[in-house]
Amino acid sequence: MRQTTKPHSLLAMLGALWALSLPGCLSPITLNRAVVAYDEAITDAISKQLLINIARAHQHQPIHFTGVSNIAATFDFRVNAGATPALTGEASRAILPIFGGSVAENPTISIAPIEGEEFTKRLLTPFQETKFLLLLRQRYDIDLLLRLMAQELRITEKGQEVAYRNTPADRTGYEMFRRVVTHLSAIQDQNQLHAEPLIYIRTWTIPANSVTAEGFQALQKEYHVTYNQKDNSYTLQKQITGPILITNYDPYTLSPEERARLIDETEEGYLNDVSFDIRPGHIGGEFPLKGDFRLRSLYSILNFLGRSLGEDPEYNVDKDPRTPAVPYNPVNAMELLLSDRAPSGADLSIQSHGKYYSVNTTGPLARWNREAFQTLYLLFQMTVSEVPRVGVPSITIAK
Repeated sequence: MRQTTKPHSLLAMLGALWALSLPGCLSPITLNRAVVAYDEAITDAISKQLLINIARAHQHQPIHFTGVSNIAATFDFRVNAGATPALTGEASRAILPIFGGSVAENPTISIAPIEGEEFTKRLLTPFQETKFLLLLRQRYDIDLLLRLMAQELRITEKGQEVAYRNTPADRTGYEMFRRVVTHLSAIQDQNQLHAEPLIYIRTWTIPANSVTAEGFQALQKEYHVTYNQKDNSYTLQKQITGPILITNYDPYTLSPEERARLIDETEEGYLNDVSFDIRPGHIGGEFPLKGDFRLRSLYSILNFLGRSLGEDPEYNVDKDPRTPAVPYNPVNAMELLLSDRAPSGADLSIQSHGKYYSVNTTGPLARWNREAFQTLYLLFQMTVSEVPRVGVPSITIAK
């Protein structure tokens, strides 16, 4: 006898199969949404902390950061299925399936203060030129980077080094600083700004009889060694990579002697110095310049932005007449708004000390201000080594 399956039995079987497959379908979707949601929340928290620390600097209050060390999120999927008779008519003899389900989320978030001697040193230590170059190679505007990161401009004039501070209170220094960074920006806009490390092959000659067998092996590890039979000597060669030099010409077109001289000059500076050399005969050469920018710390950047809201506001500085045209020359390195009410249209705002602080992301300079805040965010990430972790971060899904 052939066995047949009744309609209500078939529906029950389909319901059971649906119930078994539901958690497997929902788990990846829930995980993706959770990861994105937590990522957005953490990014928003860091952004608001940067803004609130600018407000603290404006109010002369201590700067402090707190980080999320880890997130453990547990998802509990519950599915139920059943069947019930139809309520009316001939269909009441049939069995209708009932499906249901729920998802419960139980996150555990560990928050730790970012403090201690190591972080304080990083907060107060000026940025090194390598970090500046890393951002510059991402095609950030050089004037934006320098207006945020540089403490001062140092130029040798008549044999004496003169410092021009990036501080509006020092009008002479600030205006010279602004004109120089605007000039570099004009050269960058024409794709004629070079920022490369100087490379030079240095050569030494030593008598062969002054080198022992062990010493010869050690030399080969550090130098390219060539033996000269004519005068019984060794020629040692080594590639020397000097500091970064910003130029309006290709530094590799210089003679080896000139490159060696520039390396000697730039090596006398500090790790937080960015050297530049703008020469006549090239784009921007009508305003020849040579000197260094001395970079500052994240702490100094936050204080600079905080003071710009009150006691030391930035102001417009026209470009030098010898500088080519530039598309824009913003008054502020990053324009911040201070108001009594919550601003409308702002990407980000916080309330602190009875006022609302926000980045101006409306108007013709919206892109500039967004990129300035993005740069500040990256500089903070370069400053923080690692947030102390509590336990093992994980995302657990229970079915």
